[in-house]
Amino acid sequence: MIRYRPFRNTDPPALVEVWNETATGRGAFPLRTPGLLERWVFSKPYFDADALIVAEDVPDNGDPSKVLGFALAGFGPNPEQTELDPAQGVVCTVAVRTTDRRHGVGHELLRRAEQFLTTRGATTIRVGSQWPFNPYLFGLYGGSNSPGLLASDPEVEPFLNKAGYTRADAVLVFQRKLDKPLDVADARFAFLRKRYDVQLLKAAVIATWWEECVWGGLEPAEFRLVDKLTGLPAARATAWELEGFGWKWNYPSAGIIDVQVRPDLRQQGLAKFLVSHILRFLQDQFFGIGELQVRASDPAAVGMCKAVGFDHVDTGWVYRKATGKE
Repeated sequence: MIRYRPFRNTDPPALVEVWNETATGRGAFPLRTPGLLERWVFSKPYFDADALIVAEDVPDNGDPSKVLGFALAGFGPNPEQTELDPAQGVVCTVAVRTTDRRHGVGHELLRRAEQFLTTRGATTIRVGSQWPFNPYLFGLYGGSNSPGLLASDPEVEPFLNKAGYTRADAVLVFQRKLDKPLDVADARFAFLRKRYDVQLLKAAVIATWWEECVWGGLEPAEFRLVDKLTGLPAARATAWELEGFGWKWNYPSAGIIDVQVRPDLRQQGLAKFLVSHILRFLQDQFFGIGELQVRASDPAAVGMCKAVGFDHVDTGWVYRKATGKE
């Protein structure tokens, strides 16, 4: 008999087994201990045991039950990123052991995750964690940020299509190998070097409650471009070490997130200049891969990645369907 129930404190070792059996693509890495689930899931201030739905096989003969899979759901933030918005539901993952697929377990887990979200007020349901609607799995899946569900996981889309979900927002995953010279030519760089200082802050500034919830487990470094004349920041970005992902990709790896340029200074090459500097810094620190994710709908950011020498290695998608209330 298959039973569906909320998370229990004794579940993490079995959840690790399911994760390691199912999350085998390039955008995930094996978990050696349940500690990483504690760091990136259970320690969140909004973690709700009812949102982590476990499927287990309970034998009739009294033998120990076996966890077959789980679904994890949550909510995105309000526009100010000061608290959860219960209207913004997110199914972060549905994972079922390979030997127990095609028996309806995954679809029942998804249905129950949807039910949890709608009963708590969700009017929009996304499948896939994508910034800023990524309550869970940052640091465990996707690489430098939360891109949604990756195209390199081929079983995802047929499963979701069958459940009535279709592709919505796309994020492009770019990587650059750092074992070659970083020759980024741009005539504007000579002026930018004279006008701006690049500053490294050992601890990144966390601006909002939501950023603290999602990124608070990091030990990131923040890079700033500061105007030498005014002392005002012109651009900023954050870099962090992709510990488990680097092990999976066979290179020490680092991610670049939260690239921002002051609105009145955009289209002047500042993002390209700052990212180039960060890549050189990472190269000096013996990192082998730098990763940056940008929305497919942002042609300026996509163009900057290509100009700096990044290669497009994957695409993340959020999947959506109407709940009848949108």
